[in-house]
Amino acid sequence: MLPVWVLLFSASMWGLSSLPLKAFAAYGLSGPLLALVAFGFAGLLGLPLLLREYTQWRRSLAMLVLLALVGGWGNTAYVTALVQGDVVRVMLLFYLLPAWSVLGGRVFLGERISLRRGSAVALALTGAFLVVGGFAAFDAPLTLADLMAVTAGLAFAGNNIIARHAQHIPTASKTVVVFLGCAVLALPLTLVVSGRDAAGLLLDLTPAVLGWLVAYSIGWLALVTATWQWSVSRMEAGRAGVISIAELVVALLAATLVGGETMTVLECVGAVVIALAAILEATDSAVTSPPTTLP
Repeated sequence: MLPVWVLLFSASMWGLSSLPLKAFAAYGLSGPLLALVAFGFAGLLGLPLLLREYTQWRRSLAMLVLLALVGGWGNTAYVTALVQGDVVRVMLLFYLLPAWSVLGGRVFLGERISLRRGSAVALALTGAFLVVGGFAAFDAPLTLADLMAVTAGLAFAGNNIIARHAQHIPTASKTVVVFLGCAVLALPLTLVVSGRDAAGLLLDLTPAVLGWLVAYSIGWLALVTATWQWSVSRMEAGRAGVISIAELVVALLAATLVGGETMTVLECVGAVVIALAAILEATDSAVTSPPTTLP
């Protein structure tokens, strides 16, 4: 059960991430620029750990590069979507994640989809749908933030599958390469969104804001990414995808209690349904199937 509780902690921290991200965005920092600086700084600090564990991953370099690209894009797209879009709408589109995780776990790792797991996925997606008011959420046309949210969910599901398969790679190495991959992928997006003003925006920040940005990078991001990689490496991808729904519940509570927003009856019902889905999957006593080799 330890990986379950660790993943619940990590997902909860991710659910709170919109608070610091929106605060930094108030200073003119775009989502890609935030991802570039925060993840890139943490990745550079973690390079010694990556090099120290070279002998443990040198025969799995291709797998590590794949994780850097998939996990890196997941983080970049997630941060960009939260900063530039409506948080509730972004979370709905992102939380197609459980379906991608369960299906991907079945296709790539041979994980079975039991009636219990299928029910949990159905409950999770139904709850997410209710949270945003049903079909009314799709009245507005798709935006860049919407596309980022969908691809972030796909990438996080892929990250879970790769991490599950590559259990022999140390958690520290997987965490650092995701940071570096995020920085590499965020760079071209930063040039598109912020252009030549990116460096000027950073130079205009006060020492206090820069200090908080550094603290967010090496404190918050390092902790939640490491705990996420550690936990998803030790459980089925389908189970990880459903349990991580806790992130959506926490995000809604943060918006209500801290952001001063109110929740409708429909949103409350949806949050309860999502929580039930996470509990249903987290308490599954079925024996975890061993990871298999990716084709």
